[in-house]
Amino acid sequence: MAAAQTPVELELVLAVDASDSVSAVEFDLQVSGLAGALRDPDVVAAIRDAGPPGIAIALVQWSSPGHQIVAVDWSVVSDGDSAERLARRILGAGRLVMGETAIGNALAFAKDLLMTNEFAGRRRVIDVSGDGETNWGPSPGGVRDRVVAAGITINGLAVANEQPALGEYYRTHVIGGAGSFVVTATDYADFARAIRIKLIQEIRAGPISYDPSDSGEFRADRQRGDG
Repeated sequence: MAAAQTPVELELVLAVDASDSVSAVEFDLQVSGLAGALRDPDVVAAIRDAGPPGIAIALVQWSSPGHQIVAVDWSVVSDGDSAERLARRILGAGRLVMGETAIGNALAFAKDLLMTNEFAGRRRVIDVSGDGETNWGPSPGGVRDRVVAAGITINGLAVANEQPALGEYYRTHVIGGAGSFVVTATDYADFARAIRIKLIQEIRAGPISYDPSDSGEFRADRQRGDG
């Protein structure tokens, strides 16, 4: 008999690019940006508003086929204290993989993580960030379609420092599912702003209002029209 699963509002896999195109400094900017977003008052408010028992989050680092790893296992986050604990775990995880850019494999790995955990989320989302197109492994589009067929939404954060049209690539080949969207960061220094916006929208499950004067120009590529 299968064990009972814990109900949560959202199961969220944060899948961050650890491929060779991401320097040590850039990887640290991703990690510090994620941790900072979890400490942000607006993100914490969105988590609280999701209601008990909270949301479940896991952090994955990805690069080549076979080089995906759970850097921080599933954690239930429901308030500022639990968000702070997760932020500290993310900062302490270190870099665990390097290699080529295999977005399709990253999506497949994240899907399996969502399908086999101990939670029963009302929504299941993969939040994948990266700075380049796939150059190894399966095309992400076919994997994307299988992930979406399983009832999972894929959102993207495209870091366009080397490929200015990366947001369009993510919109066409990577994201999918109900309400899917892409946020574009101009470079890794812009990652903290972009991931903050992205987390609020993912947790609240709908568009939010932005004040460009608050944290720089907001740049988002809207959803594919899947939902």
